[in-house]
Amino acid sequence: MYSIAGYGNMIADTGRMNAYIQALQQAIKPNSVVLDIGTGTGIFALLACQFGARKVYAIEPSKVIHIAQEIAKNNGYASRIHFIQDLSTQVTLPETADVIISDLRDILPWFKQHIRAIADARQRHLSPGGVLIPQRDTLWAAVVSAQELYSRYSSPWDSNPYGFNMQVAKQQMTNTWGKGLVTPEQFLTEPQSWASLDYTTIENPNVKAELTWNVGQTGTAHGLSIWFDATTAPGIEFSNAPGKPLLIYGQAFFPWSDPVSLVPGDIVSVTIYANLVGDDYIWSWKTHVISQGEREQVKAKFQQSTFFRIENRLP
Repeated sequence: MYSIAGYGNMIADTGRMNAYIQALQQAIKPNSVVLDIGTGTGIFALLACQFGARKVYAIEPSKVIHIAQEIAKNNGYASRIHFIQDLSTQVTLPETADVIISDLRDILPWFKQHIRAIADARQRHLSPGGVLIPQRDTLWAAVVSAQELYSRYSSPWDSNPYGFNMQVAKQQMTNTWGKGLVTPEQFLTEPQSWASLDYTTIENPNVKAELTWNVGQTGTAHGLSIWFDATTAPGIEFSNAPGKPLLIYGQAFFPWSDPVSLVPGDIVSVTIYANLVGDDYIWSWKTHVISQGEREQVKAKFQQSTFFRIENRLP
């Protein structure tokens, strides 16, 4: 769950907020009913009222909902916002919504029960012809040179002043991924689109994609940078791509097991999987690097997964 400071940071992210505000203004009509899933401190619910919604159902499982209720009361919207402390998948509303708004992503859209919650809300809570906000996320990836980011995963396991072999710890660290900012200057390949989440139709919470790059420049590769472009409404978008204004999401960095020296003509193939298990995702990324296109010369071959981390294998 987010802290109050975390919710404040999301509200302060004007790039994100403006795209949602424009979509909400466009979608709300006189007498609209709005469902706000994961309302947090209630900013989207308040805006929906301000834009003319007749009724807003604001759902939030955490205790921050009590702060949202106080904020709604202090702004004169308590009678128009009905707060529900629960998961949206466990709630049955007395009426369907003309607009459903949510931001249940984390660094990437595959986050806990996000996709299942949206699919359920679309089927059970959305009126015929109703509007979902956001509508689509498109995922991108590039191979990057990112020594500083990589050192967070490899140091001090690669070298320490005590002379111990601690590679098993590095293996644990490089089988996870996290937030990591890069610039376009760190790309060793062109960005490639590898998945699209259409929230108006999506059902499957899992994803598998295969990517292949022909390397265009010399450099030491440390892993993948992954980000998304979001469409909140037709013609209204934002992106957390490297080089764009910084958003709260940042980018995801998937480290490789070891750095790999690349030269023009090398071929990098990656298969990415994300599978929902219980309330969280198991991520896997398999990498195959071939020297200058000659298939018999394999530069690197990695098979990584968050499943390999000890805490994911304990009973």
